[in-house]
Amino acid sequence: MEKAEFKISGMTCAACSSRIERVLSRTEGIDQANVNLVTEKASIEYDQSHVDMDQVFEKVKQLGYEPIALETADEAKARKNQELNRQKMKFIIAMILSLPLLYTMVGHFSFLSFLPLPHVMTEPWFQFILATPVQFILGWQFYKGAYGALRNKSANMDVLVALGTSAAYFYSIYMWIIHAGEKHIPLYFETSAVLITLILLGKYFEAKAKGHASDAINKLLSLQVKEARVERDGEAVSLPVDQVQKGDVLLIKSGEYVPLDGEIIEGETSLDESMLTGESIPVDKTIGDEVIGATLNHGNFIKVKVTHTGDDLVLNQIIKIVEEAQGEKPNIQRLADKISGIFVPTVLGIALVVFIIWFSFITPFNFQSSLEVFIAVIVIACPCALGLATPTSIMAGSGRSAELGVLFKSSEALEQTQNVDTIVFDKTGTLTKGQPSVYKVIDNTDNQQFGTLVKSLEVQSEHPLSQAITDYYQDAQNLIVEQYQTHPGNGISGYINGQFIKIGSQSFTQPDLNDWDEQLEAEIKNLQHQGSTVVLASIDNQFAGLIALRDEPKTSAKALIERLNPHYDIVMLSGDSQGTAEAIAEELGINRVIAGVKPDHKAEEITKLQDEGKNVMMVGDGINDAPALAKSNIGLAMGTGSDIAIEAGDIMIVGGDIEKVEDALDMSQRTMKNIKQNLFFAFCYNAIGIPIAAFGLLAPWVAGAAMAFSSVSVVLNALRLQKVKPQKKI
Repeated sequence: MEKAEFKISGMTCAACSSRIERVLSRTEGIDQANVNLVTEKASIEYDQSHVDMDQVFEKVKQLGYEPIALETADEAKARKNQELNRQKMKFIIAMILSLPLLYTMVGHFSFLSFLPLPHVMTEPWFQFILATPVQFILGWQFYKGAYGALRNKSANMDVLVALGTSAAYFYSIYMWIIHAGEKHIPLYFETSAVLITLILLGKYFEAKAKGHASDAINKLLSLQVKEARVERDGEAVSLPVDQVQKGDVLLIKSGEYVPLDGEIIEGETSLDESMLTGESIPVDKTIGDEVIGATLNHGNFIKVKVTHTGDDLVLNQIIKIVEEAQGEKPNIQRLADKISGIFVPTVLGIALVVFIIWFSFITPFNFQSSLEVFIAVIVIACPCALGLATPTSIMAGSGRSAELGVLFKSSEALEQTQNVDTIVFDKTGTLTKGQPSVYKVIDNTDNQQFGTLVKSLEVQSEHPLSQAITDYYQDAQNLIVEQYQTHPGNGISGYINGQFIKIGSQSFTQPDLNDWDEQLEAEIKNLQHQGSTVVLASIDNQFAGLIALRDEPKTSAKALIERLNPHYDIVMLSGDSQGTAEAIAEELGINRVIAGVKPDHKAEEITKLQDEGKNVMMVGDGINDAPALAKSNIGLAMGTGSDIAIEAGDIMIVGGDIEKVEDALDMSQRTMKNIKQNLFFAFCYNAIGIPIAAFGLLAPWVAGAAMAFSSVSVVLNALRLQKVKPQKKI
């Protein structure tokens, strides 16, 4: 199966996107199709042996829409601006032509009777000349959309608008003909023209607001650096980034953006990564550290060796993840689309019944009054707001999340995260720093040479504990070691200045000690209870001191757990011993600990929690915890550096800041609340508007204004998500 994406122009409501999706899904060779109304993008999975993209495009054209191959960011922006300007110009022209027609209505309102009404403005020919270009030139898009829908045996917003305005327009011509030569002929040219003008205004505002819904993606796209300065044969050469290759050396001055991902090979600086991670504090970088493309160099000149280009760049991976999440449909949207699909035909039926009732009983044989009610019902019932309710919120919510450093890999993840009631944290590397550090030192030597002796021996070893001890004593002198030996699983030994040094576990060093006492035993047990690994050192079989090491909790972990505890069941999962795990859990305020779990058994523990009826989020590193992340209801992977492409997990935290777990939970809740608000408003608008129109209490032009307002208000409500602040840190 191949995957493909393309743009579709001409969609006006959810019925349009649903129809395209339905037709494509039923096409032989297409396994899956997804069409997003707001992004105007379609994504399909298809078998090239049965169907090609030319045939897919032809299918879309047959439905009355225009398929467009994916554009560059600049091309898409230019096309959007051109379309926006075209919509604006159409509205302005329609308004100029409609205002005189609207003015003719002053005679219908006694409080406006003082205004002069030139006789020519009441002439049918004058109103016909003004209304006709509005109806058939500026309003042609509605006829085109309606024809495409009806040809495919479906109905959409265009059908309602075209039917309602055409009824008013052609009825006016009919009345003009049969009452030729009479004065005060009841005409409805102003109804059709003003209605189209207001709908065009609504479409303009809607398009403008929908453009803002994709601001997050546009911001990310704007971060892409166009050129890079590369070192070639000892000289600096400016090249387009797509010509830079892995292994090239970038030259980056202070104040410049890093063009591509890489590793610093010269210099040290601080980088502003806020545009990718949401963190405003610059991050210090030195030789050997990873740097991410699109980050800003705040410090000194650096040289960077390129490690990733093209689609492998962190920025491009983030953009891809966000676009995929925005392109998918959560369950709540699929339900709304189904309702929209049957809504238009239902409304047509209701409008026809209302017309018959008015014409037969309420105003017997008064075609004018019945027609007004018919038009008002049709127009007020357009399900535009219903179609926009979910996708605009998904776009705004997932986009803002990306700005905060939280990547939802699908709209379903954004939807389901709100249901989480239990959060399982992997200990090592998630709640803790993931590497041992010296916690406490007891020096039992008289000449304070403990650090020098220990470092001189430990520097020979590559064990993680040895590395931590060496880092701790980095300023100590390095002495010559003779007869160095490694004792796997126990420790190391050697001679320094004729003294026999042993460093290692208690079982390795204690048997040979001549001065062991109960007080020392108690101290070791106390340190082990606190979660420390204790390393003992001896000189010529005499106790020289001990070093307690442990994987320290992240400074932000405790504050996060404090904020989550009142709302969620927090569980810590660890492969460490029960005592070590409980010591860390107690320090962080976690009440439930599952310890001694092997990596391949973590998924089983998640299943046990789910069997208890828990809706589980697993928070891990995305690599070692992949099975557990996949098994959980929601898997959240902590990403660091350039590992954005981690497959496991539904959510990715860029930069590895654990406090962003709370942002992920918050954005899911806010987005789903926003969707429900939009759907509630859209349903209420129709539920209230249709009866009011059916009782003859709404003029058609007022119904048109209300319909335009409903669509714009739904989009503006969704845009509130773009202003969400990161969760307050304690």
